[in-house]
Amino acid sequence: MRRPALLLVLPLLFTAGCAAPVADPAGGPRSPSSHAQAFEKRAAEVAGAWRPGPDWSTGYVPLEGPTVLTGDPRFTPDTEAAYLAGWYRASVAIPPTRVGAEIRFPDGRLTLPLVSAAEAYRQLDQGDPLPCPGRPKRTGRPTPGGPTVEPGPDGWATSSATQTACLSLTVTAVTFGAVPVRTSRGTAQVPAWLFTIKELATPVARLAVAPTAVTPVPEPSAPARPLADGLVGAQNIQAVDDARMTVRLGVGACDTGITPLVWERPDVVVVGGSVTRATGECIAVLKLEPVAVTLGAPLGARPVLDVATGAPLSIAPR
Repeated sequence: MRRPALLLVLPLLFTAGCAAPVADPAGGPRSPSSHAQAFEKRAAEVAGAWRPGPDWSTGYVPLEGPTVLTGDPRFTPDTEAAYLAGWYRASVAIPPTRVGAEIRFPDGRLTLPLVSAAEAYRQLDQGDPLPCPGRPKRTGRPTPGGPTVEPGPDGWATSSATQTACLSLTVTAVTFGAVPVRTSRGTAQVPAWLFTIKELATPVARLAVAPTAVTPVPEPSAPARPLADGLVGAQNIQAVDDARMTVRLGVGACDTGITPLVWERPDVVVVGGSVTRATGECIAVLKLEPVAVTLGAPLGARPVLDVATGAPLSIAPR
């Protein structure tokens, strides 16, 4: 069964024919077997070029973003939009105190500097939603001694004029804890500030490790030549469950026959896919297609590399 795909709308350019299938040496469109052969050759080159530094196995290299859901939030369209945009408002004071903790990896522990709850909230809150019609008015001023907020959708009305605002997520409490995060050393328990949200069924966690202590993902190293026609790269990982993994392939809007491809060895996994290109007019839209792959062994701490760029893939945000 085909899974629903996420469309990334790019400029709408109609072309007189998306790329036609490339002929193989014997003539005719490239066959599925030739796709697999081209993929395996490139995957072996990508894996051979993978040279992470020492921090990959000794430091903290997160393969997820710093904002993590701790369970099913039971999103509505409005709350999901607010979460993805980072629209928050605090109804309680956020403490500026710092705490100490350590990251617990499967192979050891690491103590790193952390940020306070107030700093974590400043990182979490990306601003206010734009005013839009049909939303409840926000009126009144903050209670004495309550959190300081600025006028606007997250605050109070500054004039008698009618004001409406899109939804912000309301923080009603904050606690300190730890959440599981996929890292270069496997799934680790990482210190986090847990923000209770009035509109969601589960807290939103903001990882508490100071940004200066986070080691960035290594730069990709892939063959300079482009992918063979009919091959596509992977954009991110949607989910991992032991030896089963769901990745999102970047495909064309008119592509068919979308097939996941995986190549693995004990220390690394390379993923991508093959497609059949359309031959007529086609809208220029990148589509993220979730596909499931089954590995020969549990993924563990192995990096998952994109066959197109050679970059290690991260867990996609919700």
